[in-house]
Amino acid sequence: MPQLPKSLLRLADLATRKPTAFDLSPTADERKAIAPELGIVGIKKLRFTGALAPQGRHDWSLTADLGATVVQECVVTLDPVTTRIDEELTRSYVADMPEIEASEVEMPVDDTVEALPETLDLAQVMIEALTLALPLYPRAKGADLSQAVFTEPGVAPMTDDDAKPFAGLGALRERLENKDK
Repeated sequence: MPQLPKSLLRLADLATRKPTAFDLSPTADERKAIAPELGIVGIKKLRFTGALAPQGRHDWSLTADLGATVVQECVVTLDPVTTRIDEELTRSYVADMPEIEASEVEMPVDDTVEALPETLDLAQVMIEALTLALPLYPRAKGADLSQAVFTEPGVAPMTDDDAKPFAGLGALRERLENKDK
């Protein structure tokens, strides 16, 4: 992941009585470097603003707004699809996070709570939030998954209905009915 200037905060160096505001707006070159990491065509705009506030003696709370305009490939046509993303983000960084050493772990009820790091990379938090906010199956306007049928000349094409488990029973029933006539 690209390291953005001024995105790495050492929590021990921050003020403990008031929130520390931040505003990340990656340059065009930085956005160009981030896009392939996310598996997308491009990022037209990206901004991550918010504050990191102390919670008690050791814990921290992050609240932020993520705004982005991304370009992805349509899952049907591979044409570029532009999507606007506006997300609110909250994270809690706690010092007394229990360490889990089991091979199988249940997901916690609150997935916004993380272990307190020594340094917090705001660019990494921004990229993670953007990754989670991306549409899974972007579609271009008018793109539709219609049925395509391909076969050799002279051979009856197989359709989706033919591939269903009981499709052959219908043909068998017709043959039996025609046999009786």
